[in-house]
Amino acid sequence: MAPFDTSLRRFYQIRKNPREKNLKIILLGPPGAGKGTQSKVLAKRLNLPHISTGDLLRQNVADGTNLGKEAKDFMNKGMLVPDDLVTKMLVDRFEKPDVKNGFILDGYPRNLKQAEVLDGIFKAKKELIDIVIYLDTSEPVVIQRLSGRLVCKSCGGNFHIKNMPPKVAGVCDSCKGALYQREDDKEATIRNRLEVYKKEVSCLLEYYRKTNRLHAVLADEDAPVVLEKIIQLIKAGNDTSKV
Repeated sequence: MAPFDTSLRRFYQIRKNPREKNLKIILLGPPGAGKGTQSKVLAKRLNLPHISTGDLLRQNVADGTNLGKEAKDFMNKGMLVPDDLVTKMLVDRFEKPDVKNGFILDGYPRNLKQAEVLDGIFKAKKELIDIVIYLDTSEPVVIQRLSGRLVCKSCGGNFHIKNMPPKVAGVCDSCKGALYQREDDKEATIRNRLEVYKKEVSCLLEYYRKTNRLHAVLADEDAPVVLEKIIQLIKAGNDTSKV
């Protein structure tokens, strides 16, 4: 696969509003939809940075930043990191030089309040999130994907027992860390997570639908097939139908 998709870059260069100099894309979807996988590959194809709030949180904690120290205090107490702290990390990340041409944001926002805050960040710069892609994935597929998922303890990389097995069983291809199955990837827990997600996401999707930024991709198929759907959707630019 080419590291840089020139046809996508041409789309980026001839966008309808010439004042917009970057391309800001959000990938949303239920747990197991493949947001992380698709975001990373799409970022390479578009030559844009991939931003994941999970990675961002881990990086801040590992680097010992002030925000990371605050987050670690909550984590050590078994508490969720507050939205405003995650937002501060995102604001800091958006100021980095590599974001000047845009980014691929993975799995954030997760609710309406976060979406409004995110839009507020960019409205202050007279900018806007351009495209929101929802990976529409059926419940049986989500369960199959998550129940077989393996995660690296060291780098957080994802593998799958059947769909994307590691080269060596139990060992991460990238960093050689140990792979494990998360407790919340057990089937009963997955079903509960999906119910919670459905309640949260409905208002979020309606928010982006009303502003004509929401695009849905049927994401039950293998990752390469879904990726090509996403790319065609981005090229189309204004096609809001499912593909």
